[in-house]
Amino acid sequence: MSINPFNHPANEIFSVPVRVSRESRPDMTIVSVNGVEIGGTEVVVIAGPCAVESSEQLYETARAVKNGGARILRGGAFKPRSSPYNFQGLGEEGLKMLSDISRETGLPVVTEVMDTRQVETVYKYADMMQVGSRNMHNYPLLKEVGMLRKPVLLKRGMMATIAEFLLAAEYILNQGNEQVVLCERGIRTFENSTRNTLDLSAVPMLKRLCHLPVIVDPSHGTGLRWMVPSMAKAAVAAGADGLIMEVHHKPEEALCDGQQSLYPDEFAQLMTDLKKIALAVSREISLPQPFDK
Repeated sequence: MSINPFNHPANEIFSVPVRVSRESRPDMTIVSVNGVEIGGTEVVVIAGPCAVESSEQLYETARAVKNGGARILRGGAFKPRSSPYNFQGLGEEGLKMLSDISRETGLPVVTEVMDTRQVETVYKYADMMQVGSRNMHNYPLLKEVGMLRKPVLLKRGMMATIAEFLLAAEYILNQGNEQVVLCERGIRTFENSTRNTLDLSAVPMLKRLCHLPVIVDPSHGTGLRWMVPSMAKAAVAAGADGLIMEVHHKPEEALCDGQQSLYPDEFAQLMTDLKKIALAVSREISLPQPFDK
């Protein structure tokens, strides 16, 4: 008998989602981000800075992750921060920088959209739109990106159950957009030795219950640079379809999340190690395509 958390007494308020379930689509969905396919045999690595800070910072970091083997570039132009006094991102200026560097490097771009009022602007520049953990329960935003025909990266909420996570994805699919990638990025528990508790058990559970690709964010999941490589390798071993990691050319100078951002040489070494893990679980990681402008 298959395990279905939706039928568990604790989750009686939830109805079984129709569109996200494996019952509705036995085959796994493959999401194409400007030609980069997530959900196939390749373990797709998304990497880049937490936030776009300057043209130099973005160029140097994009160059590093491209040379390391990343297939998609991440970078925040709008940043949801716990404190209103922290760096909030460069807004549309940052989006323009991402678009420019995407054309130079050939890397598709994923960036976060925080509000329904930002959707049209982010849509113009990004190849994939991210709904962050703080907005997983923002149902108007989920509906808005669901009406678009552009891939969506949906991150698990800080204290969301698997059922709640899948129901959030259902909001997007219910509007007609089935190009959704789920991201486990750690949940809040009583443990405080790490930034969050990275729930790697969510990977096989999500892949058993639904047909959407599942990736893991070991950067936010741990908050500690030295832990990112171990958790990234474990995620691939657990069956993740990809990883999203923070890399900065000078983490000590980063305006946000420098403590969890890898140095370029650390990223390059990790990619070499990940290739071995991927091979062991019958997956693959593409060879880097050097960018040396």
